[in-house]
Amino acid sequence: MSRPREFDADHALHQCMEVFWTKGYHATSYEDLTRTTQVKKQSLYGVFKSKRELFLKSLALYREQSIELLEERAAGKKSPVEKLQAICEAALFPDEAAVKRGCLMINASLEFDSGDEEINREVMLMTGTVEKILLRVIRSGQEQGEITTRMTDRELAAHLNNAIGGAKVLEKSGTPREQVSHILHTTIALMQA
Repeated sequence: MSRPREFDADHALHQCMEVFWTKGYHATSYEDLTRTTQVKKQSLYGVFKSKRELFLKSLALYREQSIELLEERAAGKKSPVEKLQAICEAALFPDEAAVKRGCLMINASLEFDSGDEEINREVMLMTGTVEKILLRVIRSGQEQGEITTRMTDRELAAHLNNAIGGAKVLEKSGTPREQVSHILHTTIALMQA
């Protein structure tokens, strides 16, 4: 008879995600993960199998949390333009510590070879889901006459998604938040009808 699990796997996963987010995959050791979670290696890997699986699950958790936040910003009674502005604000980092860590998805895509199918799948799932949220808001804005129809909703969603990703990279590289925020506001202003 196997022993019951003695730790909260969801909580441990969240803690591991934080470690990977701060240090990156390759710089994170087994000791970092076990020290942070206070879970023995054998128990941790009994549930998550390997460091790589733990990282992939961390990426999925990060994606889910990020998408939930963006969905909240896209909901409600605000105008489509206000929703896009709220999404852009949510995409920026809330404080200096977060700026230093950057976006876990962007970090992962830069850390791994583009040939890593599992990592690319997670990154593309995040990018595609964000783009669908933007597409929905932009389409609504076009229907209401707030957002230009000179370009398709898909073209505008892809453009704004790219601008958000670029803004995250700029912010992590030291560009002042005010300047990054201005770039995103300009992007949205150019989309308005």
